[in-house]
Amino acid sequence: MPPALKSSRQPRHGATRRGVPSADSRIDRWLDALVSLFVVTALIVGGAALLVILLF
Repeated sequence: MPPALKSSRQPRHGATRRGVPSADSRIDRWLDALVSLFVVTALIVGGAALLVILLF
């Protein structure tokens, strides 16, 4: 059945609406960004070390 013809009695499916973000979620966002930065830095340093070992 096309979506336009569905009855409105069926419950909606999809994303849940979120309320106002708490202070904890802001801290979590900063921590996620910090961890991502550290992981990228570690990958770059590790890759550079591997290149140095393999080339010299």
